[in-house]
Amino acid sequence: MPTPDFILELRRQVGHTPLWLMGATAVVIHEGSVLMGRRTDNGALTPITGIIDPREEPADAAAREALEEAGVVIAVERLAWIHVIPRITYDNGDQTDYLDFTFRCRWISGELRPLDGEMSDLHWFPVDSLDELTDLDTDMRERIRRALADGPADFEGGR
Repeated sequence: MPTPDFILELRRQVGHTPLWLMGATAVVIHEGSVLMGRRTDNGALTPITGIIDPREEPADAAAREALEEAGVVIAVERLAWIHVIPRITYDNGDQTDYLDFTFRCRWISGELRPLDGEMSDLHWFPVDSLDELTDLDTDMRERIRRALADGPADFEGGR
């Protein structure tokens, strides 16, 4: 899905000024594998990610994004990590800071298929092969690691 309408409206008001937004990452697990795809905007290999809509619960956003981006129904099992992503400056000059909620999720149903144009080449990657993926960036690797780990959610700062 392209940029949400509420962000486009904000951008008309504030231009390229940094926006503080919330995002959700769905680390979807099925039979010892993690769902990932290639982003169509930058080619990055990532789990399912997306912007949380106004007044939307973060876990609901993770489930919505999995259905919209990959055509799969998931169960959100637990919050794994909350952290701030370093500021992103997009090609058009827009700047955004994200507070990301990373969730461990379980596949329920659906065949992988890119639906909204944000992802391509969706695949299940075996958990034991993730270290071999050289094109998985450090932040995404950490989101997956924390989602796969047992225990309570973690958050940055406040220590």
